[in-house]
Amino acid sequence: MATIAHFDIPVDNVERAKRFYESLFDWTIEKTPGEMPYWFIGTTDLNGQKSVGGGMAKREKAGQQITNFIGVRSIAECLERVKDLGGDVLQPKTPIPGWGHLAVCLDTEGNTFGLWEEDQKTKA
Repeated sequence: MATIAHFDIPVDNVERAKRFYESLFDWTIEKTPGEMPYWFIGTTDLNGQKSVGGGMAKREKAGQQITNFIGVRSIAECLERVKDLGGDVLQPKTPIPGWGHLAVCLDTEGNTFGLWEEDQKTKA
């Protein structure tokens, strides 16, 4: 069954957002290795067990909000289903080298959500 695999938080000020979420939820937030301007977010459930992770990066456009990414076996198949069911594809299947692929969609109610297909062999 598909489930939330990752979330992205767009921010205007990385350090301010980092302090906010670390203080509010006791999350761990660390810059990813390399040049990519992205910060990983580590979370735990109410019992202290590792839970869904996320990330944050600079906001790319006005009005951009938190996006939940649903883990799926095949983004290509899921995108076809999104269109068949009346949704829209906002960002097609996009490679994230060394991690997998993502896509962003709009549901029939105007909500944005992402799709995530893990594949550590993904190349640009």
